[in-house]
Amino acid sequence: MEKFNKLNSIPSYLPLQNIDTDMIVPKQFLKTIKRTGLGKGLFYEMRYDEKGQMIKDFVLHKDPYNKSKILIAGKNFGCGSSREHAPWALLDFGIKCVISSSFADIFYNNCFKNGILPIRLDEKVILQLAEYSNRKKEIEVDLEDQVVKFGNEIVNFEVDGFKKKCLLEGLDDIALSMGKINLVENFEKKVEEDRPWLLKND
Repeated sequence: MEKFNKLNSIPSYLPLQNIDTDMIVPKQFLKTIKRTGLGKGLFYEMRYDEKGQMIKDFVLHKDPYNKSKILIAGKNFGCGSSREHAPWALLDFGIKCVISSSFADIFYNNCFKNGILPIRLDEKVILQLAEYSNRKKEIEVDLEDQVVKFGNEIVNFEVDGFKKKCLLEGLDDIALSMGKINLVENFEKKVEEDRPWLLKND
């Protein structure tokens, strides 16, 4: 997993509430277990019409928002089913940070496991950031100091210490497990010595 520290980007603004995981990535894109290639399905039903033609007015089709690394969204983002493909699609599209006033719990936790930083901020701050998006101005997200900087403003955000450490060091669940491989091997060796019959093959 790529390490996350500071992020500078013109944010894209999607002012819709209750965007669920099916809207983030529809069910027809769930046939794969690969984390790559899902960016094409991100917000598919909002980005394309029934004939598969691009909806040019959708924010992520416009320059410079099609290169945004930061998404500002309405409250209760990521509600609905627990599909992990949702953060996969966001990350594959290039979005590494989502800012909202509230998130669904499972989606919120899945973001951290996949290298995305979800940030909860007050609605008033969301509106200020939305103005920066409209003006096509960059904002900065600093995970180490836990601040969002825009213009002369600096706003703090809260993040769990362990989740922060994992993002800063680029540690997903597999990397965390591999970091304990010595403990696993020592345990297996002890079992083999103390209770060899448990490992006996018929």
